[in-house]
Amino acid sequence: MEGYNVHANGIRQHILHFPGNGEPLLLVPGITSPAITWGFVAERLSKFYDVHVLDIRGRGLSEAGDLDYSLDAMSDDVVALVQRMGGAVVLGHSMGARIAIRAARKNSQLFSKLILVDPPVSGPGRRQYPAKWPWYADSIRLAQKGCSADEMRVFCPTWTDQQIQLRAEWLHTCQYTAIKTAFDGFHTDDIHADLLELTLPIRLIVAGGADVIRAEDIAEFESLAPQTKTYTVQNAGHMIPWDDLEGFLGAVTDDAKGA
Repeated sequence: MEGYNVHANGIRQHILHFPGNGEPLLLVPGITSPAITWGFVAERLSKFYDVHVLDIRGRGLSEAGDLDYSLDAMSDDVVALVQRMGGAVVLGHSMGARIAIRAARKNSQLFSKLILVDPPVSGPGRRQYPAKWPWYADSIRLAQKGCSADEMRVFCPTWTDQQIQLRAEWLHTCQYTAIKTAFDGFHTDDIHADLLELTLPIRLIVAGGADVIRAEDIAEFESLAPQTKTYTVQNAGHMIPWDDLEGFLGAVTDDAKGA
């Protein structure tokens, strides 16, 4: 693993690189996941792809402060990065999947494929995202003060000690206003309208043990983007690789393995 910074879309963006021999893959994490927290996944994915993990603006080591934290701004970041990479597969988790969808609508020719991992299907006139704002707000405020892994465990009781330790160490880098803007955007941004415009290959990976995507949501997703292939990791919660890493890797890479 090696880290690097680039100036793209007008800001400094930090990326972790896990070199591999395959096609470039840009991994875009979720709303409160700095790039380092996906290291254990990226390391395994580097057997199949040349993996780059983004610190989304306002998180990790990327630029923060008085910035635009809208879905459009974050998707413009991804477009700018993939342009620099000369094209890539984009794997987005949760908010990162919504970013990938919006980015692909803006410039689909840059992307060879989207891998969308449990994207929130909330939006205007739709049911709310199942996670509630206080869970994010309280854990970020705790991390900003400085907290131990044991103190953080109340928010993520099923995670391993290493996973909890990383979250306790890095969550303070998630700027409160950036997270609030993104969370509010879950309910105001219409990614379904974006899906209608996409023709590139899409792999939708669903957490079978979560309530983010239901059967009717899968059906709508596939009707809006018929090129979608859906894979369900049956016993995993929303943070799929945290619960079932092997199941997640199988869902992501079965075509890379030649299956």
